[in-house]
Amino acid sequence: MFSVFKKFREGLKRTASVALNAFSSMFGRKIDEADIALIEETLFGADFGYETTQRVVDEIRKEYRRNGELHGREAAEIGASVLRKILEGSEADLARADGGNPSVVCLVGVNGAGKTTTAAKLAHLLKKNGESVLLGACDTFRAAANEQIREWAQRLDVRLVESSHGADAAATAFDAWQSAKAKGVQWLVLDTAGRLHTKENLMGELAKIRRVVQKNDSTAPQNSVIVVDGSLGSNSIEQAEAFNKIFPLTGMIITKLDGTGKGGALAGVYERLKLPILYVGLGEKPEDLQKFDARAYARGVFGLE
Repeated sequence: MFSVFKKFREGLKRTASVALNAFSSMFGRKIDEADIALIEETLFGADFGYETTQRVVDEIRKEYRRNGELHGREAAEIGASVLRKILEGSEADLARADGGNPSVVCLVGVNGAGKTTTAAKLAHLLKKNGESVLLGACDTFRAAANEQIREWAQRLDVRLVESSHGADAAATAFDAWQSAKAKGVQWLVLDTAGRLHTKENLMGELAKIRRVVQKNDSTAPQNSVIVVDGSLGSNSIEQAEAFNKIFPLTGMIITKLDGTGKGGALAGVYERLKLPILYVGLGEKPEDLQKFDARAYARGVFGLE
C-alpha cells in the first residue's frame, strides 16, 4: 500500500504542490479565517470546481468553528477525507466477456488525449498480470497512427492487428476481434482515432465500430472507455458528456496527471458523470498507468501519506 501512496503522491506532485503551498505554512500552527479563504482559492486554482471546493471548505470551516482552533495538517486530513467521500464508488475493474470470447476495451476521446499511448500501457499492464492481449489499430485516420502503435506493440511484445491508412476502422475492429478469438486471446484493446465531440460524422464512426464488433459478440465492447487529458481540467466534463450520448461509456482513464496542476478536475468529472475511473496516467513509462485508488489519490492531492 505504501508504494501505491508513493506513486500517487509523486505522480500528482504538481497538483499536490498547489495544495501544499497553501497548507505547508499552516502545518505547524493554528489556522484562521484568512487561511481558510486561501485554501478555498487554492482549490479553485487546482480546478476542483465549485461544488467540490465548497464541500471541502465547509467541512474545514465547520471543524474550525466547532473547536475554536484547527491546525493546517488537520485541515489537510479533512480535505482528503471529504475528497474520498466524493469519490466513493469511483473505483472499478474492467468487465470481462462471457463464453470464452475476448474481452473488448474500446478507447475513445479527442485528439491528443493520449489514447494510443494508453492503449499500449494498458496492454502492458494486462500482460504483466499474466493475461494475453491483442491491440487493434482502429485509428486509420491519422497518418502516423499505425507506425506509433506498431512501435509500441514491438517494444512491449504484444500482438497487433492493423490496416492501411484510410481503411474502414470498423472493419479493422471486426478483424481484430476475429483474430483475438481465433488465437484464444483474453483481451482486445481497440485504439480509435481522436475526434472532436462536435464532429457528427466522426462520432458516427464510433457507433459503427460498436455495431460491427457486436456482430461477433452482442455484449461487446464490454468496456467503452473515454481517455481524458487531465491537464484540460473542467473542460473534460463537456467532452465526456458528449461522447457518452453517442457511445455510452462504462469508464474513464485520466492521463497526464503528472504534468498538470489541475488534477482536481478528476473529482469534478466523477461527481458530475459518475463514470468509474479505471486508471490514471502518472508518467510516461508503460508502468506509469496505474489502477485508480481513490484513497491514495485523495491523500496524494493534499500531500499526505
